[in-house]
Amino acid sequence: MSITPILVIDSTGKTGRRVAARLKALGHTVREGSRQSATPFDWDQPETWGPALRGAHSAYISYSPDLGFPGADERIEALTRLAVATGLKHVVLLSGRNEAAAQRCEGIVQASGLSHTLVRAAWFNQNFSEGFLRDAVLEGTLAMPAGEVREPFVDVEDIAEVAVAALTDPRHAGKTYELSGPRLLSFAQAAAEISAAADRPLQYLPVSLADFHTGMLAVVGEPMASLFTGLCEEVLDGRNEHLSNGVQQALGRAPRDFADFCRESAREGVWAETGVAR
Repeated sequence: MSITPILVIDSTGKTGRRVAARLKALGHTVREGSRQSATPFDWDQPETWGPALRGAHSAYISYSPDLGFPGADERIEALTRLAVATGLKHVVLLSGRNEAAAQRCEGIVQASGLSHTLVRAAWFNQNFSEGFLRDAVLEGTLAMPAGEVREPFVDVEDIAEVAVAALTDPRHAGKTYELSGPRLLSFAQAAAEISAAADRPLQYLPVSLADFHTGMLAVVGEPMASLFTGLCEEVLDGRNEHLSNGVQQALGRAPRDFADFCRESAREGVWAETGVAR
């Protein structure tokens, strides 16, 4: 159990808030790092980084919106330099599978001199229950530029549990864990499982990258629409169409299945019209 705080960057995000909650439940002291936290952390305001890092023992690093976005490598390099200077002992970096920019950020962490664990995650199950894809589920059409590519969707709860293990157990230092779920699913199959669990119609509509970009413009505007489209073009080309055993390696158990995620989300009312996106 840590007395000095563990910093959780992006502590209000999908993974960060789960990591923070798990650490607190285990009795660890947590310093939440978000724009609204008591000790603020903002990727766009480097002056907030030092106070957030100072005195912390270790840190969970989740870069928002994604390590694949321009400028992420420069910020990760600046953050790790500062982490070394402030005496941080260990970092856990959330990364992505087969993203060139994410791999550059991994290299920066590996070369920083910090003890580290790398956690590479597949597409999150919770992308369908939190954020803009939840809206797509509610509207009944999941339009994605993925064709028939299959993805090994991974549950965020598994990611959080691996991250907590890596933050609290030195045996995970120096390890790289590539996380996936136990099955490969096309987006059409994922939509069908969500539809069955939520008892509401949901069709998968494969669209071109250009049409996806147009649809994203109405949701997030430019330049985010272009950045998200570019990321989809990179990672939804079949390169991730394989399973990995990072959950088993880190936790000694099988990863959570997509069907379990669907049933639990439906029970919680996530896809009910009156449900609240978390």
